[in-house]
Amino acid sequence: MALNILLLLVGLALIIFGADALVDGASSIARRAGISEFVIGLTIVGFGTSCPELVVSLTGALQGNADISVGNVVGSNIFNTLLILGLTAVIAPVGISHVNRVRDIPLCLVVTFIFAFLAIAGGSVNRWEGIAFLVIFAAYILFCFRTDTGVEAPAPGGEEKVRKLWLAILLVLAGLGALALGGHLFVNKAVDLARALGVSDKFIAITLLAGGTSLPELATCIVAAAKKKDQLALGNILGSNVFNILLILGTSAVIIPLSTLAMTLVDFGVLLASAVLVWLWTYTGKRERVDRWEGVVMLLCFVGYYVFLFLTH
Repeated sequence: MALNILLLLVGLALIIFGADALVDGASSIARRAGISEFVIGLTIVGFGTSCPELVVSLTGALQGNADISVGNVVGSNIFNTLLILGLTAVIAPVGISHVNRVRDIPLCLVVTFIFAFLAIAGGSVNRWEGIAFLVIFAAYILFCFRTDTGVEAPAPGGEEKVRKLWLAILLVLAGLGALALGGHLFVNKAVDLARALGVSDKFIAITLLAGGTSLPELATCIVAAAKKKDQLALGNILGSNVFNILLILGTSAVIIPLSTLAMTLVDFGVLLASAVLVWLWTYTGKRERVDRWEGVVMLLCFVGYYVFLFLTH
């Protein structure tokens, strides 16, 4: 028991260190390369923090277990949007740029609707649809880089220190490694502790394991919010969600057609609602940000969904 608690704390420490290093390194790369923090968050950070989902979904596809691949993506996107973005907004309102409003958020919404439509109407995502996802993903990332307007103004409080490029790259790699190792260690030891305390496997599955692969996004966004890098946080969330559907599900579906019959209408309904809420926040309150009260609404939706899962499983 004592060893599990110690390793749990080590995993948490690695997650915190990894998130801090990743945010610092990614921000420095953005400023040195003349790329906006949003695009860095969308690509380098988004892909890096989606690695756990990538591993889990591809493993499920290779083993012929479509439920793992699909359930992991649906659960992670709900977790990312409702819990992580909601919590980030409560800590500090998340800024929404004009480009986010007219391009990135609508695309995430459309991609989510396409996936949900294919899943509900056809009961699967086949190889051709997977290939289409991959083509859309490649086109979107290329378009983001080609139309990027460059770095944003520094956060209030003066110019931040921009690290040397080699050190920034090293920080990103070290941060991703620490997030991966820390997340794996934290989830495994949390499960061990829960079982030792007599908590049911059902409760573990819908709480600890469902959120486990999203720990990197959670830590990264909280650190980014604390450092007033809200565009990095928003890019991480939108990037992770787009990666999860277009890249991860697309690749998994190319390996083996993915049945979606195990997911319920409630699961897809909450997934769609989470994407709609982010889009809706661009037209409510202060349109250039996700306000704290909007973050609270998202957190309440997340809690309601998890209570429903707990009561119906």
